Amino acid sequence: MHSLAPSNPSHLLHKARAGDEAALGQLLGLYRDYLKLLARMQINRRLQRKLDASDAVQEACLRAARYFGQFRGQTEPELLAWLRQILAACLANMARQFHGTKQRQIALEQELHQELDDASHALDKRLIQHTTPSAALARREQGVLLANALAALPRDYREAVVLRHLEGLSFPEIALRMDRSLDSVKKLWARALARLRVASDSLTREAADE
Repeated sequence: MHSLAPSNPSHLLHKARAGDEAALGQLLGLYRDYLKLLARMQINRRLQRKLDASDAVQEACLRAARYFGQFRGQTEPELLAWLRQILAACLANMARQFHGTKQRQIALEQELHQELDDASHALDKRLIQHTTPSAALARREQGVLLANALAALPRDYREAVVLRHLEGLSFPEIALRMDRSLDSVKKLWARALARLRVASDSLTREAADE
């Protein structure tokens, strides 16, 4: 079962900067769901689902651990921006290998980085009306909490929400993608939003108590 319990990123970041490798691993683990969601959106958009978002996130986390000494930020938003930059480089490398291109493409990395930033900023805006207004008061980054809440949903529920709200598919398109009837997709989506609201509320309350 996926755990909803958050850990304090500021505390972990402080320990990681002091050289605590276990804290660094735990810190990066807080953002796997968030990075995976962003990676999935880019892979679906650019590579027609030919690559695995988990592979991109695994590589990004390995790079982040390897080069953490170069990170100069002090806050969660700064860390997320740094992680998105690393993820952009990993996705660009995967796209290069997929297309059989040998030369590193700096322009593509920059383009992907901007798109990942835009996707992160849009994440909470597209879903917050379906969760709770109080979520905006949390001291954690809202996009991260929503990604964690989505990851805690059953797979079909998560798929319905992501396809509808993050990939912008119509209900008939979702029904085709999920090989379900139109009516069953609409009911699944409604149940998924209800579950997402509960999960998001739980995460928000826990984050506010940290």
